[in-house]
Amino acid sequence: MEFLGSASDALCIAQARRRQVYDDSMYKSKNLHAERRRRQKLGDRLLALRSLMNKATIVEDAITYIQMLQRNVKVLSDQLLEMDSLSVQEDEEPTRDEINASEQMKKYGIKEDVKVTGIDGNKLWIRVVFEKKRGGITKFLEASTSLGFELTDTNVTTSKGAILVSSCFKGIYGNALGVEQTKKLLQEIIRNM
Repeated sequence: MEFLGSASDALCIAQARRRQVYDDSMYKSKNLHAERRRRQKLGDRLLALRSLMNKATIVEDAITYIQMLQRNVKVLSDQLLEMDSLSVQEDEEPTRDEINASEQMKKYGIKEDVKVTGIDGNKLWIRVVFEKKRGGITKFLEASTSLGFELTDTNVTTSKGAILVSSCFKGIYGNALGVEQTKKLLQEIIRNM
């Protein structure tokens, strides 16, 4: 029995010696550090490639989105041009309501009129009567604002073929508004509608 015990002890000692041999740094492979550096460089390059792929995907998605927006702009522009061409054709032919509006104004004795009263240094109260036409109030408001007037407390009424606009005008640029000058400008706007 002693023999078995000593053999088992010898086996354990031999295994311990083998572990000692592999654990010593003098027996490590010379290429171990080079292999680690190679794997580290490879890993770094894979990370860089992944980040480039993410950036490429983002750029590709942005290009696709911009192209979709450009197509939408083209479609909407075409629709707008088509609508404008239809409205130009419609504007050339007065509608029955517009013809009736003119006749109604004459029938009831309503005439185009502009009254301007000074309220404050740069505020005026206006009362304008003009013929009811398609887009007339819009043209009047656009022309007024383009001349530097700000309309506040505006009331619009239509009756018997006429449009009545009463409003408080204020100079946008803070200039004092002259009553006669404003009256002439408003009369010019009405004539050009």
